Amino acid sequence: MPARRHRTAPLGSAILGEPAEPIRRQRIRIQSLLTLSLIGTHLVGALIVAALINVVIPGPSVLTSDFLVVTAILAPVYVFSAVVIGSVFGTRAALRRLRWALENRPPTPQEQRVALRMPWRTTLQQGALWFIGLILFTIGFGVIDPQTIPKVALTITLAGITVCGFAYMFTDFALRPIAARALEAGIPRRPRLAGTTGRVMLAWTLGSAVPIVGLIFIAVFSFIRPVTSTRLAVTIFAIGGLGLLTGSLLMFLTIRSTIAPIESVRAGMQRIEAGRFDTAVIVYDGTELGQLQTGFNRMAEGLRERERLREVFGKHVGRDVADAALAEPGGLGGEERDVAVLFVDIVGSTALAASHPPTEVVALLNRFFAVVVDEVHAAGGFVNKFEGDAALAIFGAPVDLDNAAGCALGAARRMASRLADEVPECRAGIGVTAGRAVAGNIGAQERFEYTVIGDPVNEAARLSDLAKTVPGYVAASARTVELAPEDEGSLWEPGQEVVLRGRTEPTRLAVPRRAQLSTS
Repeated sequence: MPARRHRTAPLGSAILGEPAEPIRRQRIRIQSLLTLSLIGTHLVGALIVAALINVVIPGPSVLTSDFLVVTAILAPVYVFSAVVIGSVFGTRAALRRLRWALENRPPTPQEQRVALRMPWRTTLQQGALWFIGLILFTIGFGVIDPQTIPKVALTITLAGITVCGFAYMFTDFALRPIAARALEAGIPRRPRLAGTTGRVMLAWTLGSAVPIVGLIFIAVFSFIRPVTSTRLAVTIFAIGGLGLLTGSLLMFLTIRSTIAPIESVRAGMQRIEAGRFDTAVIVYDGTELGQLQTGFNRMAEGLRERERLREVFGKHVGRDVADAALAEPGGLGGEERDVAVLFVDIVGSTALAASHPPTEVVALLNRFFAVVVDEVHAAGGFVNKFEGDAALAIFGAPVDLDNAAGCALGAARRMASRLADEVPECRAGIGVTAGRAVAGNIGAQERFEYTVIGDPVNEAARLSDLAKTVPGYVAASARTVELAPEDEGSLWEPGQEVVLRGRTEPTRLAVPRRAQLSTS
């Protein structure tokens, strides 16, 4: 069953847009996300504090006329001012420090450090506003009734810590496009906030430790100022439920920020598996997960280089030879194999070169060899070498062929027919034979090539010379036809016996039947 293909947003979330979108649109998107998330976080935090102080936490009630100035005037004014300062002006100040990204230029090392630390810097700014609120409201309530100091201080402190945690997570998310631009200059040596471990510990601290600490303090205060069991149960229920809610949300945000880079790498691996070696993922995480994304890109780059090398190497020596060499680089030497050999040589190449400009000769040879290579590859062989105006093709090495002789004979027939139709300016003799030869790497340790050496190679070369004098310009040894399957052998007819140049034993020829040569 094939693996499911997942569409993964480049930055881990569709609402963050695309890295290549216009700078103005990206700025509006980032500023909107950052401002709205901070406003929402502060307002929810303020509402939780108001509910805890007024209803949940044991202690003197602040819903009296004595606290009217604090609750009706001071609290709304400060909350509104803090939200505006922290969310609106804080966002603008952060984007001013990230001007390099909005100017669409690479960051300096200092600008990169500022960009990667911006979520933490923004969080400290929000924390400073909550700290000011802690001092202000603790004093404001404490002046009126000192007994309100413990519950006001405890509530604002715990709520402020939790709000700052959410502010960090939301800011880190909203500034992810900026982080991606910054990380194009390289991953920093020291991960942000102690890396992934620190991110998980932050979620645990805010989602579990803070509510537990709050319950512990309430238990301590209940010894100092006893409360009814009903009131204590309500307090525990409210704080426990709030802790479950905030802890679940924080853990979800943490998991998503951890899983998103992994999903991007997984999607990239699926594209690599499908053969898309131009794949790269956007690096937007400054932790170990960003190093994982960078490592994937380096791996993909290595695969692209390997594929490019294989492509170039294959064009020079043949794909089968290139694949074998890349899979198992061998040394000098070879092995005996049963192969078929096809040798093709242009008739009158010397006169052709003398009567035509070099550029025309090269263009003609390229058209000629295009037909040769196409037919050899289609038959399962490979062109071992080009020798000026001739070519040597091997069938059965380095890849075994069950029907090497038949493949070579079929390629010769089709090649002769196509050359007559597509390259009528020249004629070429084609010789085919089969037999035992040594296939392997020949040369020196510093420079060698894969080739085939043996009597079949020499016989094919002599047959190609002889083929220039026979009708159809194709000649094979009768032994090769005997080795071919019946369906291919029936397309050839035996000829006379001749003693080829440089040989002592006679060779019985075989040529294609005229009808088969003209219609192949």
